[in-house]
Amino acid sequence: MEPVEVRAHTALHVVKGAVVKVLGEGAKWTASVYVGGNHGRLTVKFDRKLTPEEVAEIERLANKKVKENVPIHIYELPRNEAEKRFGEDMYDLFPILPEVKTLKVAVIEDWNVNACKEEHTATTGEIGRIKIRKVRFRKSKELLEISFDVL
Repeated sequence: MEPVEVRAHTALHVVKGAVVKVLGEGAKWTASVYVGGNHGRLTVKFDRKLTPEEVAEIERLANKKVKENVPIHIYELPRNEAEKRFGEDMYDLFPILPEVKTLKVAVIEDWNVNACKEEHTATTGEIGRIKIRKVRFRKSKELLEISFDVL
């Protein structure tokens, strides 16, 4: 079993994928993600508060992806090759510094593609159940904060 921080970090990618499925491509990630122990928080650039139904659907889809136990592929590629292969969508709102020439890209097929240097579980099934604890909308900055625990 992977350490809880690795499971919680990998859960960020699964939650990101679920957010895009529910809210559409207009939900853009910021670089602000936090993981501590079994807790994670994803910050998303978005223009409104979520409905309780949307929150429930994000949690449902994330846990469905965990149950599917799909592999998480990690590619380490020269930056230009990674950009050709995965496009600009692999970046968060705040891009990686131009002097970084080699990227690690975490890929969950048909779910999430993200340039990411952190450690990840080998499959989504290793994460454990995801429970969304709180969703906060910061209107002045148009930011959604989605806090969750890995159980």
